[in-house]
Amino acid sequence: MTDISLTILPETEADAFAIERLHERAFGPGRYAKTAYRLRENVDHRLEVSFTAHIGTLLVGSVRLSPVRIGETRALLLGPLTVEPAFRERGVGQALIQRALDAARAQGHRLVILVGDEPYYGKCGFRPIPPGTVAMPGPVDPARLLVAELADGAFAGVSGPIRPEWEPT
Repeated sequence: MTDISLTILPETEADAFAIERLHERAFGPGRYAKTAYRLRENVDHRLEVSFTAHIGTLLVGSVRLSPVRIGETRALLLGPLTVEPAFRERGVGQALIQRALDAARAQGHRLVILVGDEPYYGKCGFRPIPPGTVAMPGPVDPARLLVAELADGAFAGVSGPIRPEWEPT
C-alpha cells in the first residue's frame, strides 16, 4: 500500500448492493456474457472467503470466491475481483486476493482457479493450467486459465470440465 490506509473486511450480506454498483462501474453490462460470470450465475459465492476493501467508510474493492468442481475435484473460482478505478495500482487488488487465499487455505480449501492475466495473478501464486487439462463451459482463452494450489500437490491429477458446484455429478 503506498499512500492509503486500507482495511480488508469479510463481506457481509449488507455489502451486496454497494458491490453490485462497483461491478457495474468497473465492468459494465457486458460482464454477464463472460464465461466466468455464467459459471457463477446460479451459485452463491462463499461469504466466509469473500472480502471487501475500505478506505474509511468507502468501499473501494471486492473479491469473491464461489464453489466449482473441476471434474470431481472441489475448487473455488476467484472473481470477480473489483477495485474502484481511482484506487487501482495501489495494491488493493493484491491485498484482497491474498486475504481470500489465506482464508480459503485456513478453511481447508485446496484449489482456487480463475480466468485472468498471469503477470498480475502470478504475484499471488497463480500459475497457468496446462492446456487440455480442464475445460470451461464457454469460450475462454486457455492461456488465461490459472490455478493456485493452497496445499502442496493439490492440482496433481486434476482434470475435467469446470462446472458450478451445485450442478449434479
